Amino acid sequence: MIEVIEASAFLRHRMDCPVIDVRSPGEYRQGHLYGSFNIPLFSDEERAIVGTLYVKTGRAQAIQRGMEIAVPKLAGYIEALDQMSPQKWIFLHCWRGGARSERMAGVFSGAGYHVILIAGGYKALRHEIRKELGRHAKVVILGGYTGSGKTDLLQALGIMGEQVIDLEGLASHRGSAFGALGLPGQPTNEQFENNLFAQWAAMDFTRTIWMEDESRMIGRVTLPDPVISQISNNPMILAEIPNSVRTARLVQEYARFDKRLLAASLFRISERLGGQRTRDALRALEEDRFSDVTEIVLAYYDKAYRFSMARRKSPQVYPIELDGLDAKKDAGKIIEMVRKTSIYGTYLP
Repeated sequence: MIEVIEASAFLRHRMDCPVIDVRSPGEYRQGHLYGSFNIPLFSDEERAIVGTLYVKTGRAQAIQRGMEIAVPKLAGYIEALDQMSPQKWIFLHCWRGGARSERMAGVFSGAGYHVILIAGGYKALRHEIRKELGRHAKVVILGGYTGSGKTDLLQALGIMGEQVIDLEGLASHRGSAFGALGLPGQPTNEQFENNLFAQWAAMDFTRTIWMEDESRMIGRVTLPDPVISQISNNPMILAEIPNSVRTARLVQEYARFDKRLLAASLFRISERLGGQRTRDALRALEEDRFSDVTEIVLAYYDKAYRFSMARRKSPQVYPIELDGLDAKKDAGKIIEMVRKTSIYGTYLP
């Protein structure tokens, strides 16, 4: 049996059954729905062959060649699917709901599966994901200068039952020139957005959702416009942490890395630091004066953060002084303050 569901309906009311992506492995690696499975109709090379035929000779010959490639692999497709969906229900999509998904739907339906085709395919899903990320919600932004321990505060808020989306965790980057050190490679922009949506869609939109204040770029990942809008237009709790604590935290976090990696990170911001400050920072690094390196770098990042704060669209900024030594205790103070502050016209749950 084959049914069709609109991309918007799928994202809002997704049933608990596997999503099968029949695009090529390369397309899948570039970006796919979080938790989906890849059963490619064609390999990357086979897709290129069929695509070239389509351009040069037309649709009919391309389809014929595609069938010649796919038919010998049908048993393998079904065997792979049997391991993924013993209950015999699946969602299925290709790039834009065309020939690939239609043919695979026919194969799987003939093998006894209930197939639900996603209309418009991955292209339609991506469009709807962008729209959903801009959905109105009770978002509160956690702000603070570099080294304020915002990630630790978010984690503490999560442990205490708050709804938290860790953008830096999803981007696998801490957001500064040093932010990639010690972390695995970053996802593509597409995959970042898809993974972000998976968390966003799981939120209870009657409750507060916490996000960290971020610039448009987190390493090589670019935040989509709807997320930038959420950050810019929603209220912010600004954690004010003593400079000495910020410096000590950053030294503890980064001094363990190879000096060559730290120097390379300094060179990435050398134009913005200026020649003299870059030389001073490199000299301090060579002499193991990590606090001095940190103070030089913080002077630049603090100036940049003040500039970004001045450009915020929401005037609702609520400073809170914290000692920065115990994330759980500080998170409790933040929750207490927010519950006493009528940010959205009512007390936040």
